[in-house]
Amino acid sequence: MNREVARRKFLGFLAGSPLLATPALSSTIAALLASSPGGALAQSYDALRGANVATGADGIITAPHQAINVFEFEPAAQKAMFAQGAPTHWGYLESGVDGNATRDGNHTAYAKYNIRVQRLIDARKIDTSVKILGETWASPVFLCPVSSLGAYNGEAGVAVARAAGKRKHQMILSTVDNANIADVNKAHGTPAWFMLYPTDDWNVTQALVRNAEAAGSPAIVLTVDRQGGRNTEDMFRMRRLDQRDCTVCHKPGAFANEVSRKANFNGIDVSKVTNLYGTGMTWEFIDRLRAIVKGKLVLKGIMTGEDAREATRHGVDAIIVSNHGGRAEESGQATIDVLVEVVEAVGGRIPVLVDGGVRRGTDVLKALAMGASAVGIGRPYVWGLASFGEPGVDRVLEIVDSEFVTIMRQVGALNVGQITRKHVSRA
Repeated sequence: MNREVARRKFLGFLAGSPLLATPALSSTIAALLASSPGGALAQSYDALRGANVATGADGIITAPHQAINVFEFEPAAQKAMFAQGAPTHWGYLESGVDGNATRDGNHTAYAKYNIRVQRLIDARKIDTSVKILGETWASPVFLCPVSSLGAYNGEAGVAVARAAGKRKHQMILSTVDNANIADVNKAHGTPAWFMLYPTDDWNVTQALVRNAEAAGSPAIVLTVDRQGGRNTEDMFRMRRLDQRDCTVCHKPGAFANEVSRKANFNGIDVSKVTNLYGTGMTWEFIDRLRAIVKGKLVLKGIMTGEDAREATRHGVDAIIVSNHGGRAEESGQATIDVLVEVVEAVGGRIPVLVDGGVRRGTDVLKALAMGASAVGIGRPYVWGLASFGEPGVDRVLEIVDSEFVTIMRQVGALNVGQITRKHVSRA
């Protein structure tokens, strides 16, 4: 132990010496310090020692490693979309409903909660893993389903799956992604969850479930918040700037044309489908679906305690508190604000996951402290995908994970199970 202390002191002396403060040597010393027992917290307290990381002349990052936080990927993604002549694709991603009050409220609501930190706890070793429905995830952060990822990167959900799988984050693939669930599961390394848009044809519903389960997906996630239309003003506004003939890809006519680029419908007869979302769904539909789903059944879009209690009565295995990223309805209800109501309604009988507005590791901790079992991100990883492809997604996850570990240390939680309601207070 004395030798180790001496070694660390010597390396620290070298790191602090102005005569030896080259970026290459500093980085080598930092690696040696980090490799030492108890060295997990080793860091430089002089940020100017490292090499400068410049952005573009417009201040927008030009490579994933330049990003300081996930917000810096948003303008990079917008720039990339406009450079491709695809402003409508950008508008689709950014749109909420009507005036975007719910979309924006999802994030700003997190500021209404403070984190209670605790001192003098040895927090050098942190375990961020969680167990959800029999699976072990390296992080409580999962990737939400986002439709049409091919609009942001040619590999669509496959690129996302590789990045998520590398860091052992679970992901949920949308029915209407451009990638097939089997290809995504292969790229992820372990089976992803499958988000189901059931359509209004039961035969198609069954086929989608059957194909996902045959590909190994352990959970079917039914989205229940699209029972009405939506006024996505940002997308309509961006459409005015689009010079392309969008009907080349978005073919008018029958439903088959609408999903002609959606790989999960390949080989399925959709000639009788008139509605993607199954807007006539009732709780009886949940019973019918429960009877054919062999694995886990998850409902995504629950926003009240009443619906949460009803879900448990119909044999649902988990629920996701969600308003579709503020894209389902202009209710003004932030997901974090209704989380406690939903958690208390289920009374620990099933896991409660949450998404919407999560941008920081501190947001993740707040949601977990208020009872969530796991926390989903959507737009941030798509910003990374649109701007830099798979490396962009990877960097977004790296940033959120790093921020989450940092705040876990500040509250003295050595594992996710130690994060409780005591760690948050109303601002």
